[in-house]
Amino acid sequence: MGLGLRKIAERNLGGIQMFFLNEKSSKQRIREARNAQRNRQEVIKALCDGQVSRRDLFKWGIFTAGGGLMAKGGFSPFVTSAFAKGGGDDAGRPPDQVPTGFPGSPLWGAIPFTQPMARFDVLQRKKVSDLSPYPTRMANETPKACLPGVGVGYGPTEGRPGGEAWAHQGWDSHFPKVAYEVSQQGMRTNDLARGEVYNPECPSEANCGIDAPNFSMPRSFHPAMPDQSDAAVWTFNGTIPPKLVLARYGEPILFRHHNKLPASRSYNGGFGINTISTHEHNGHHGAENDGFTGAFFHPGQFYDYHWPLVHAGFRTMNTGATERKCGTPDGNTGITNLPGDYRETMSTHWFHDHMFSFTSQNVYKGNAAMMNIYSSIDRGNERINDGVNLRLPSGSSKDWGNLDYDVNLLLADKAWGEDGQMHFDIFNFDGFVGDQMTVNLLYKPFFEVEARKYRFRILNASVSRFFKVALSDGSPMIQIGNDGNLLPKPVVLTQLDEQGIAERYDIVIDFSRYTPGSRVWMVNLAEHQNGLLVKKDRGLSDALSGKSSDPCVGKFLEFRVKPRTAPDYSQVPPVLIPNPDLSKIAVARTRVIEFGNGGKNRTLDPETAANGPWGVAVDGGVTDAADFGRASKRPKMNTREIWHLVNSGGGWDHPIHIHFEEGQILARNGSAANVPAWEKGRKDVYRLRPGGSVTVTMQFRDWGGMFMEHCHNTVHEDNAMLLRWEIDNRGVPQLTPLPTPIATPNGVTFRQATQLRGA
Repeated sequence: MGLGLRKIAERNLGGIQMFFLNEKSSKQRIREARNAQRNRQEVIKALCDGQVSRRDLFKWGIFTAGGGLMAKGGFSPFVTSAFAKGGGDDAGRPPDQVPTGFPGSPLWGAIPFTQPMARFDVLQRKKVSDLSPYPTRMANETPKACLPGVGVGYGPTEGRPGGEAWAHQGWDSHFPKVAYEVSQQGMRTNDLARGEVYNPECPSEANCGIDAPNFSMPRSFHPAMPDQSDAAVWTFNGTIPPKLVLARYGEPILFRHHNKLPASRSYNGGFGINTISTHEHNGHHGAENDGFTGAFFHPGQFYDYHWPLVHAGFRTMNTGATERKCGTPDGNTGITNLPGDYRETMSTHWFHDHMFSFTSQNVYKGNAAMMNIYSSIDRGNERINDGVNLRLPSGSSKDWGNLDYDVNLLLADKAWGEDGQMHFDIFNFDGFVGDQMTVNLLYKPFFEVEARKYRFRILNASVSRFFKVALSDGSPMIQIGNDGNLLPKPVVLTQLDEQGIAERYDIVIDFSRYTPGSRVWMVNLAEHQNGLLVKKDRGLSDALSGKSSDPCVGKFLEFRVKPRTAPDYSQVPPVLIPNPDLSKIAVARTRVIEFGNGGKNRTLDPETAANGPWGVAVDGGVTDAADFGRASKRPKMNTREIWHLVNSGGGWDHPIHIHFEEGQILARNGSAANVPAWEKGRKDVYRLRPGGSVTVTMQFRDWGGMFMEHCHNTVHEDNAMLLRWEIDNRGVPQLTPLPTPIATPNGVTFRQATQLRGA
């Protein structure tokens, strides 16, 4: 180690503004920042490679007692240099007001809106019988040799924890009907000679003319930019654009995820870890398939996830399956009725890594994909008029799941260094924001649209950045969905609300108001100065004029309008999906969960606990740093509770995600009147706002096990703002407490929970 790590300790990071230096900053300031960045990367690499631990950094004084990184000029690019303090910089800024942080990401001459936006790559459906080895209810613990560099000796074929407690719930009653097989691996292009064909599931005219069978998937964010290495970017199947699963209710999925990441944890481009856990975000299934943060698997292993695709309440409501609205497309323009509550129908999901303490890094590297769920209500065929189908924009060539006019958008800010490789700062515990916008992992693309209605499923896949979307001409959009669900009623807006990390906003834009040949842009109005919260929302004219110091404010996606090629059969009806009425279900318990800083690690378990400045307090208790061995809440099966989610401070924002069960927001800051129309549906991510609170009600049904709740600013999550909760059904196999899984290359062991609370 060339830094003299034990000697680096000068002052706390607190209060330092963290952002990217722009191109007008002085050459000396940029040189200083680049040197500091290289030094800092040496510490990051030592930590990621396992040469040092977080505990070592605390002991040596490189971390403060509160979990912040000590800062020093020549080590941290986040420290204003002596040169800058002496009298401003070349951009004319006064002393002490130089924006600090990494140098701006170079563009190598790339011009915005000069490359087409490639649609998501739809994963291919397989027969379950085609999987080898054949999937099993309990984990496949057949021994196999560990990969060199991963472990010594033998480990299980499957990384899922073994035994009855982690067996697939509902395996026999909801046996998989379709399989998907994917791998996590480093960046590459598709091998056309081996039949690796890009599959957008729509004609080329609906995808900017891209010839899908002959499309060589890109390895860079723009053709003018350097290729990303297989250490810098890790994606599903190793390619971009992102992947998409087309699912439908009543068709259970077996999702086999292979870990083909490098065996050496040091081959990571400076950040990220080669162990993963796949969370199907907002999925209604057993905890063994939820991507629990401690149930990760290693290179050379796979994990079989069972997604049963059921309507919530299927065990107790509409058990005779008589309600046509609670159904699924039958493949022949008809409906197959299903049990459950149709008001719990979901539409837009995503899945991503949930590795303990590394979620932000792995998601930022590319571990993020989406899943569209189709139903008799939201069929994905705009032409079928059966009195149930809402006929939202989609297309009509297939019975269900048409994507011609139903478009997934993955928004994510990125940053890269002078070598062009994506970088990330793991020591910025406030949150990391990049300085360049990507859509579907491409730098500021364009997309061709016909003069008709389109549905866009917008995912905020950043790690810390909020977005606020408007159209450049200020014209209206119709919001039809929030998170996984359609709203009770559509909401017409000229600017969407600030979209928190992991939130999904489904919107409809009617391009028939534009003449062919017109252009209009999606614009981001939310300005960040650091990763804690939105500094301010810019007005549309300000955002378009380039007045903001935030490089990600302004245009990020160009629409090019062309003539309509076929009739537009779609509609946006005045009623979408009503909320379940929970007023007659008794409230078994009310809880208060407070999210703030100052979390302390009191369990001191090096394998299940995290260090960091953030934490969570439950029901007036102490603010705990994360420990996935601690069960903080244990609601009973088949009960309803009310949870008050509270932000303990005004200097930050937290988008809180509760796994497994959706909720309804009863109040913001104590009042139902503060809940806007676009938050009146069911949700799984609850943005608290600075100093704010959200009151949520939810039921606990159908499946059991251990789940999570955390801030989806994943930097906050990784630095201790996460808790484990369990559904207590007082029976086998979901015993309370469940033993905590400890994943190793040689197999998963179990230990008793470190603490039990909240029964």
